[in-house]
Amino acid sequence: MSMRPSEAADPVPSAEVSQEAAAGPVILTASERAALTGLAGPVARRLEAAGVTVVALCFVDNAGVTRVKAAPLGRFERAAGWGIGMSPVFDVFGVDDSITTSPHIGGPGGDLRLIPALDRATPLAAQPGWAFAPVDRYTQDGRAYAGCQRSFARAQVARAAEQGFTARMSFEIEWAVGHDEDGRFVPACDGPGYGMTRIIELSDYSREVIEAIEAQGIVVEQFHPEYAAGQLEISIAPNDPVGAADDSVLVRQTIRAVSQRHGLLASFAPSVVAGGVGNGGHVHLSLWRDGSNLLTGGDGRYGLTKEGEAFAGGVHDLLPALTAIGSPSVASYLRLVPSHWAGVYQCWGRENREAALRLVTGSSGERDIRANLEVKCFDLAANPYLVVGSVLAAGLSGIAAGATLPAEIVGDPAGLTDAELSARGVGRLPTSLPESAAALQASDVLAEAMGEPLFEAFLAVRRAEADLFAGVSPEQVVAATRWRW
Repeated sequence: MSMRPSEAADPVPSAEVSQEAAAGPVILTASERAALTGLAGPVARRLEAAGVTVVALCFVDNAGVTRVKAAPLGRFERAAGWGIGMSPVFDVFGVDDSITTSPHIGGPGGDLRLIPALDRATPLAAQPGWAFAPVDRYTQDGRAYAGCQRSFARAQVARAAEQGFTARMSFEIEWAVGHDEDGRFVPACDGPGYGMTRIIELSDYSREVIEAIEAQGIVVEQFHPEYAAGQLEISIAPNDPVGAADDSVLVRQTIRAVSQRHGLLASFAPSVVAGGVGNGGHVHLSLWRDGSNLLTGGDGRYGLTKEGEAFAGGVHDLLPALTAIGSPSVASYLRLVPSHWAGVYQCWGRENREAALRLVTGSSGERDIRANLEVKCFDLAANPYLVVGSVLAAGLSGIAAGATLPAEIVGDPAGLTDAELSARGVGRLPTSLPESAAALQASDVLAEAMGEPLFEAFLAVRRAEADLFAGVSPEQVVAATRWRW
């Protein structure tokens, strides 16, 4: 029987012992390592031709912070097979770099190897001489590390493939650009939300952001000023789920680098100014079988196929638990406010931007490629690999259970009375981090999908951050986290 967090023994003080319990099957043999080293040769030559001398090997921890170890390009080929060392303790780092522990991960012992994804090694357009490569993490004996969030995402993609499904995903990237003056956010532009004035004020900056992202092989679908002061948004083309998470990390680091070159700061935090509209990190996804989009072309509501609706139903039913993964910070709950298009009610609707799960059917003539689901209650404090993996796990559980969607909600659920909401089976999503963490802890589906070591480490960080900001004012939460993401 799997040990759940509520049943866990006292945390192990050193990860050196618990790392073995967290390890997956042996994946990298000596011959496979040698093969990876060989495959890295052409990649290294390509990077060298682009002027790269240093590669940033990046992963995202359970606090949503991108951590890095860099290697000179001359060491890249060896790193591809044998990795770069990194402690497992970063999986129990909080957003403020404080360190907690968990039953399987924590303490000073143990070591991991960062193995770069060769197909994603990318020269950085806004950081000349540098390249970016996301990593998978392994133990020293070549076992897949069970605390690796990217490996978790890949495992869920494989689960879907075993059942004949593929998924396409993308993240909306919202950020506020400006300055910090004595702890206050000062926006870099004064123009109105969605207004052309902002683009005129930030013309060179905005153009360079788009150019840098596209120079790195990522397609920008649209860019626009958003609602809040100094807030902008960029949407990128869908990718496979792991690729979409990689894209999200790379796009944000590119925006941050371009901002710095212009003497500006970029904040992707869910709350930039207490009481204001925050930054979301909405996720768009579609499910496919044999080249057909299962969210259209069927006999269900708005053309949903039976499997498409079951997948959507699985995501819908697990929204309270998914909120802990997609809105994982104390600051996240300053953003999740009714009537702010943040999706704070557990409901769905066609093109309803107040529903946590929005069905986007697309325009007539392109629905076969454009129909998708949008999860609106997520933000960019989330680890994108955990997001894509968990949403896939939830959707697959819906297919396995033959889930269906409840009645659609039209309009703003906040306009309904409590009795009307109850009659329609619509509840408010968690309003605090402890509440969402409790919903996640109760989810057998997500506990099984993530595996005990990753699941417990993630929950440990949520509890530590909730304790860190207990009794702290919204203004203090925002000031402490504004520039962490």
